Amino acid sequence: MMKRWTRRLILMFGLPALLVIMPGPDPSGAASDPDKTLSPYFFVKSDDPNTDRLPLKSTTAEVRIAGVMADVTITQVYKNEGRNTLEAVYVFPASTRAAVYAMRMNVGQRIIEAEIMKRQEARQTYERARQEGRTASLLEQQRPNVFQMNVANILPGDEIKVVLRYAELIKPENKVYEFVYPAVVGPRYSKTPAANAPPTEKWVENPYLHQGQPAPYAFGLSVDLQTGIPISRLSCPSHEVSVEYSGKTRAHLDVKDDPKAGTKDFVLRYSLVGGRIETGLMLYPGRDENFFLLMMEPPARFKPEAVLPREYIFIVDVSGSMNGFPLTVAKSLMKDVINSLEPEEFMNVLLFAGGSAVLSEGRSLPATESNKARAISWIESRRGGGGTEILPALKRALGLPRTEGVSRIVVVVTDGYVSVEPQTFELIRNSLGQANLFAFGIGSSVNRHLIEGMARVGRGEPFVVLDKTEAQSQAAKFRRYIESPVLTDIKVDFEGLEAFDVEPVAAPDLFAQRPVVVFGKYKGQPMGAIKVTGKTAEGDFEKVIEVDPDAASTNNSALRLLWARHRIMRLSDLNHLHPSDGRVKEVTGLGLKYSLMTMYTSFVAVDKVKRADGKLVTVKQPLPLPAGVSDLAVADRQASRAGLRTMAFKMSRPTALYSMKGTGPRPHTPAAPAPDNSAGKVFGTVSRAEEEAQRQQMPGKKEMIKLTLEAVLGNLDRAVVEKTLRMKLAALMACFPGGPPELSRLGQVTYRFVIDGQGAVKEVKVVSSNQTGSSIQVCLKKVIESIRFPRPGQGKVTVVVRLSGPPKK
Repeated sequence: MMKRWTRRLILMFGLPALLVIMPGPDPSGAASDPDKTLSPYFFVKSDDPNTDRLPLKSTTAEVRIAGVMADVTITQVYKNEGRNTLEAVYVFPASTRAAVYAMRMNVGQRIIEAEIMKRQEARQTYERARQEGRTASLLEQQRPNVFQMNVANILPGDEIKVVLRYAELIKPENKVYEFVYPAVVGPRYSKTPAANAPPTEKWVENPYLHQGQPAPYAFGLSVDLQTGIPISRLSCPSHEVSVEYSGKTRAHLDVKDDPKAGTKDFVLRYSLVGGRIETGLMLYPGRDENFFLLMMEPPARFKPEAVLPREYIFIVDVSGSMNGFPLTVAKSLMKDVINSLEPEEFMNVLLFAGGSAVLSEGRSLPATESNKARAISWIESRRGGGGTEILPALKRALGLPRTEGVSRIVVVVTDGYVSVEPQTFELIRNSLGQANLFAFGIGSSVNRHLIEGMARVGRGEPFVVLDKTEAQSQAAKFRRYIESPVLTDIKVDFEGLEAFDVEPVAAPDLFAQRPVVVFGKYKGQPMGAIKVTGKTAEGDFEKVIEVDPDAASTNNSALRLLWARHRIMRLSDLNHLHPSDGRVKEVTGLGLKYSLMTMYTSFVAVDKVKRADGKLVTVKQPLPLPAGVSDLAVADRQASRAGLRTMAFKMSRPTALYSMKGTGPRPHTPAAPAPDNSAGKVFGTVSRAEEEAQRQQMPGKKEMIKLTLEAVLGNLDRAVVEKTLRMKLAALMACFPGGPPELSRLGQVTYRFVIDGQGAVKEVKVVSSNQTGSSIQVCLKKVIESIRFPRPGQGKVTVVVRLSGPPKK
C-alpha cells in the first residue's frame, strides 16, 4: 500500500504555518474507507517487473490551420513492455471548443474505425470486448476539456496506436489569432465520496508525478499554418519552436525536443499584415443540410467621455495548487490591477483556499493609495496551501454588501483545478445579479473550461496569464475591456436568406475586440443579406453583409461540425442549470447524427480478432504536474480523500482602514487593529484530538513538545528530516489530551527509526526514556510511524530524535 503526504496550512495569530502530514490512499483506488473522497495521488512504480506501469509511450499532434479553421490529429502510442496483458487508462485534455469527430485504432497492420454510440452502449461494448480478450479502445468525455481513453488487452510486446481527430474555430482578439493545444490535465480538488462517485467523476482519482518531473511519454507537435492574408507576426510564448516559411501566407512549426514540453499548454499566436483579420460569410451546401458561418469584424473601440465609477470584488485563489509560481504570477497581476484603480472607485478582496478571508466585511473600500497599498500587502503576504473550496468563496464574495450608485465588477483569479464546474456556473448565474464577472486563469495549463465558463455565465471575459511577463499586459487589457464594451445589444436579422437553427440564440455583448460570430443552417439557395446591429460608446451601429452565392463550397464541410458543437455546448450549459431529459435526448441525438463526442456519446473501436484470455492488469497512466505547479496541488487534495475532519483556524487580516458612518465609507487612520471576530478562515486538516491539542497549546509556543534531532545517517538532508518532523508536532501533541499539565510530565523519550527507499518509517524503537508512561510512548510511536518523508533515493536512512516536554513547574 502506498502512503503519501498531505499538507494543510494553518495560520493563527501570526504563528508560523503548521503543516500536518497524513497518510494517503491505496494507489489501486480501492476505497477501504467509505468516507474517503476522490483525490489525485502520487504515482509509485510497481515492484512487479511483469507489469508495465507506463504503457503510453508517446502522444503527438499534427495541427493544420487553414484560414479560421483548425483540424487536429492526435496519435497516442501504447506499448506493453511487461509480461502481463494490460488495460491502459489515460486522462488527457482537449480544447474547450474541440469538435471531436473521428477515432481509429491500429493493431499491427489492422485498422479499426471507431463507432459513435450512446455513452452507456459504448461502455458496454468495450467491457464485453475486454472480457472476451479482444483488443478495444474507448474514448469518453468527462468534461468538455477532459477526455479519458481506455485501451484493453494490450498483449506483451504489443504496440497499439489510437488516432483521434477534432476541428475548432479560431477567432482573433485585438487582431491577434491564438491557437491553444492543451497538453496535460491538472489535478482536481474534489470532495465527492469515492464510494458513491458517478463514472463521470472517477477520472479525478488519478496518479501524478512529483513537481518538476517531465512527462513519462514522448510529446510532439507540429503546425501547418495557411492564411489567406500574409502573415506579419508569429510567436509561441509557451514552447521553443522551429519555424519554416514557404511564401507569405504559409508557415510550418515544430516543437523542439524538450523533456518538459508535455507539461504545459502549447500556445501559438499570429497576426496578419495590416492588422487585418479574415472575416466574411462562409457557406456549406451539404447533401441534406446547408450551413453558414458569419464572422464580422467589430467596430473600433471607443472610450466614452464619462466612465461610471465601479466597485471591484477580487476573489483570489491561494490554495495548494497555486503555491509557488502560480501565486507569484497572481500577486503580480493583482498588484497591477489594484494600482490601476481610480480614487473614486471602490474595492474589496477575498482570499480563499479551504476557507476564505475578506479584506472588509462591510462595504467595499475607496481605492485610495493607502487602501490599495494595504490590500496589495495583504495579498502578497499569503502563501499557497490547503484545498480549493471555490463554491463557498464565491457565495461569500457575491453576497458582500453593494456600494450604491456604482456598477460592480467581480474578478476571479485561479488555476481552476476543481471538479465542480457545473455548480460554479449555476452559483454565478443565480447570484451575480447585475454585475459582470471576469475570470483570470493563472498558469501553464489552467482549467480553461472553468475560466471560460465563469466568464460566459458572468457576462464578462476570460483571461489566461501564462507567466509573470504577461501579468502587466493582461491587467492593462482588463482595464481597457471594462472601460466600455465594444458592442452591446447585438441583434442579427436575415433579409432574404432563409436561416434557421441559429447559434448563438442571443449574441453576447463584446468586451474584447473580437468578431461577431454567428452559425446556422439555411434552406434553398443562398441569397439576400445579413444585418447586424448594436450599440457602441458613440451611438448606434449597423452593418449589412451581402450573401454571395460564390461563397458556397464543399471545402467548408467543417461548418456542420462546428455548428453542432456550439449547439451542444449551449444545451449542455442549460442542462447543468436546469436538468431536462429532453435536452439530454437532443444532445445525444446531435452527437450521434454528426458523429461527435459529447457527455452522452462516446467512440469505441473493437478488434474482431480474439487475442487474449481475458485476464489483464489495469493501470492508470500517471500524468506530470503542469509546469510550475508544486506537489501541494496533490498533497493538499489528499486530505479530502483521507476522510479527515476539517478544522478551521482564523486567517489574520490587515488592520481596519476605515470607519463606517453615514451613507458611505470614509478614509480613517487606524488607532489599533480591529477585532478579528469577522475574519475569514483557512482550513487545516486535523483529528479531534489534534484539534484539542492545538487549542490547548496556542496561547504560547513554550507549551509545545521540544524536538531535538540527534542523528541522521544516510542519503537524506538533515534539514529536510527536521522540517518534516516538525510538521507533525500537532499530531504529537494529540498524545496528550490533558494539554500542558500532562505534557509537563513527559520528561523525555528518544526514538530511533529507519526511513526506507519509499520514504516510509520502519523499525521505530525507544532507545531511552524517563518519566513517560507506556501508553504515551505507544501513541508517540504510532505518530512517528505515520510520517512520510521524501524518498532518500538510494539506501535507507537512520534517524535518532529526542522528544521532551517543558520542565515541571
